Amino acid sequence: MATNIFNKEGWAQFRENLKNKFRLVIMNEDTFQEIASFKLTLFNFYLLGSSILVFVGFLALLFIAVTPVKRYLPGYGLGSSSEEVLGLMRKVEEIENEMSAQRIYLSNVKRMLTGDVETVDDIPVPEKNLLSNLVNLEEQSIASPSEEDNQLRKEVELEKIGNLAKRSRYSGFSKSEDLPIEGIFFVNPLKGEITSQFDLKKNHIGVDIVAPKNTAIKAALSGYVFLADWTLETGHTIGIQHANNLITFYKHNAALLKKVGAFVKAGEAIAIIGNTGTKTDGPHLHFEMWYKGIVMDPTDFISF
Repeated sequence: MATNIFNKEGWAQFRENLKNKFRLVIMNEDTFQEIASFKLTLFNFYLLGSSILVFVGFLALLFIAVTPVKRYLPGYGLGSSSEEVLGLMRKVEEIENEMSAQRIYLSNVKRMLTGDVETVDDIPVPEKNLLSNLVNLEEQSIASPSEEDNQLRKEVELEKIGNLAKRSRYSGFSKSEDLPIEGIFFVNPLKGEITSQFDLKKNHIGVDIVAPKNTAIKAALSGYVFLADWTLETGHTIGIQHANNLITFYKHNAALLKKVGAFVKAGEAIAIIGNTGTKTDGPHLHFEMWYKGIVMDPTDFISF
């Protein structure tokens, strides 16, 4: 019958049992020869077991503290890796900003390809009175600049630097100032007869030029090829990003001579005239010109 150690008699009996001595004998099973013997008590046995448990626990803590296994334990070692976490967060934020800029850029290119046109007439023009008031305010600010004016100028300068960085990022050019489109010299991409003029009312946002078969089409300006693909409506199409926020498209080609990412010089052959795509009724080049996101009439700047 088991002894209850939670009463006085059981506790006294338990203490007496701790004092009992035992002998642990190791014998040869075949010859019954005694090989070794040990004197034990329950107290010594408990003490030995407790020492072994403490030693094993100490080894476990030491193993966790000095080995990388602590990183896999929840809530342990978080402080030491906080710098790594912050660095990863900054990298993720930079990647998100780049992806956002890429989405905006691709959205603008898609709008150009689908003919979602924005013309000069769509841009609101400030009233004369408003312009005169702005001029007066600017003269006053020049005469006596305040703290708010200085802060505003700093913000404008920072925004200007940001725009320059974006232009350099996407167009591959690093000019400090944009040239007006009137001051840019364009190379004629194709010598031939214009069969369809630029007409926004008919949603024809370029010019159609007819030339002999296998005629090479040239780049109107130096730049980087950002589009060289085939679409159902425009066939083999190539797009070039130039400096000064200017983009040109060359559509309905029979073959493309350049790939995406290639740098082409003004006058360099980039495609062969063709009749590809559904929006065509014969071999010709459909040429478009976009300046700062606004479609322009190429005949205003190029003599075909």
